[in-house]
Amino acid sequence: MGRSKTMLSSNKKSNGAHKRKTVLTARNADRHVLYQRSVQEPSAELAFIDRVFKNVRGRRPLSLREDFCGTALLCAAWVDSLGKRTATGIDIDPHVLAWGKKYNIEPLGEKKERVKLLRQDVRAPVKTLHDVICAFNFSYWIFRTRDEMRAYFAHVRKGLKRDGLFLLDAYGGWEAHEPMLERSKKGGFTYVWDQHKFDPISHEIENHIHFLFPDGTRLHRAFSYYWRFWTLPELRELLSEAGFSDVDVYWDSSSDPERDDYRPRTRASNQPGWLAYLVASR
Repeated sequence: MGRSKTMLSSNKKSNGAHKRKTVLTARNADRHVLYQRSVQEPSAELAFIDRVFKNVRGRRPLSLREDFCGTALLCAAWVDSLGKRTATGIDIDPHVLAWGKKYNIEPLGEKKERVKLLRQDVRAPVKTLHDVICAFNFSYWIFRTRDEMRAYFAHVRKGLKRDGLFLLDAYGGWEAHEPMLERSKKGGFTYVWDQHKFDPISHEIENHIHFLFPDGTRLHRAFSYYWRFWTLPELRELLSEAGFSDVDVYWDSSSDPERDDYRPRTRASNQPGWLAYLVASR
């Protein structure tokens, strides 16, 4: 869930199942399909996870846990990418999990047996240890206090193998605090990221996603988020306090606006809007 990082999802199996020859309208559009096409690009995330893990640990990761997995699109892409891979997706919403199972997991055929979806709080116990645990699209910002966030990070650390990595994303820049509407045209609809409110004292934020269609109809507040805005220093400190040995920030070092290249950095120039990853070693 969250601010658009990419243009179109590359998961053709899930999205293809919902392509319609008719013009999209608020009546016939599926908000989960629209979200996947607007916000997610699992191929890019898989490539990043593979590159970072290989560089840090010297091997390919095989087991993934996706916290706040939503429709489990990344889980599906993970097991589809390599025969030995397994994935666990965790989300508290039974409806979104059911949608993801039907449209993203079931189309995998026999590979679906290597995906486990758990309907529970991400802080609830999970028996299996994983090479990689990720919390993407800023979903973990639902935790609003330092104690809550530290406890969640400590729980994640316990769920990793000895050489496991925890990957998160974050966004910022001076425009991140401003009320704004960010529009992006997609195939047959317009995605709107609505930075609705920011409280400078509490750092509580309210964001929404809307979808607009050529016939003038819209899905207003198709998704809504009520988070705390966390800064990179805060997150790094809390990860360290939770027991992680190293916490690196991966910053987009590419000069090409059409291509991302996230590399570890200790310093960066501020920008109107930026996206970054944190990689924490158990």
